[in-house]
Amino acid sequence: MSLKKINTVLAAAFILFVLWFGTEYILSPETTAPSFGLPSWPSGDGGGFLIIKGVRDVVLALVLAVLLVTGHRRALGWALLVEALAAYGDMANVLAHDGSMAMAFGVHCLTATLMVANGLLLIRETRTPTAAPTTPAPQSA
Repeated sequence: MSLKKINTVLAAAFILFVLWFGTEYILSPETTAPSFGLPSWPSGDGGGFLIIKGVRDVVLALVLAVLLVTGHRRALGWALLVEALAAYGDMANVLAHDGSMAMAFGVHCLTATLMVANGLLLIRETRTPTAAPTTPAPQSA
């Protein structure tokens, strides 16, 4: 299988995963929240922030989808690198609030690291090959 096909499959998988997860947070944050890795349901109006997280995830997925569908593969690679910061941020949030280390590293950190790998592969795939330097032919006198 070619690098381009592997990159496409990986990017599409990330898009679908993040879109599904974000939609779950919007539609049923109370049942999805425990899978995030935090120790308890937010008190008061804190539950609204889970919907914000869902909207964020859906928007992140849609940005990646637009870049993939329109063929902007190099930009898709860079976007994956930047958007991985959101998943690393989720990991830091879980760890900072005494959440599950297994979820922090096994879900958020792993997802972010795979996004970085996919982004780097896409950038590598789209780089322009450098031409071999040419040496001028010796001139005869």
